[in-house]
Amino acid sequence: MEAVARLRNYPTSPRKMRLLADLVRGTDVELALNTLKFSTKHPSVALEKLLMSAIANWRVKNEGVDVAGANLYVKTIMVDGGRSLKRMRPAPQGRAYRVRKRSNHVTIVVDSRLSQAVTTEA
Repeated sequence: MEAVARLRNYPTSPRKMRLLADLVRGTDVELALNTLKFSTKHPSVALEKLLMSAIANWRVKNEGVDVAGANLYVKTIMVDGGRSLKRMRPAPQGRAYRVRKRSNHVTIVVDSRLSQAVTTEA
């Protein structure tokens, strides 16, 4: 059974977050956590916390099942653009340049490889 966690309006551009999401998509949860923990990119902290939240949500849904024995993996991770804050920056000759401060929404789905094997056999 899969579990979902969402992060909304995180103030980083979606492109920067997608670089990290591509690293952990489809990998085991333990490897994904280690990858995010030792990554030097600043959104890795938020993505690591989101992955921990998804694991906790999976644990609540599947009481009595050991997390280590369930062989969890990152089934899906999506990064979508959030709202943009529009600001103005001074420019030469009295003009103003528009600055878009982007944000993003991240959705992560964690599933067990054991439950996937059971559904394919049936």
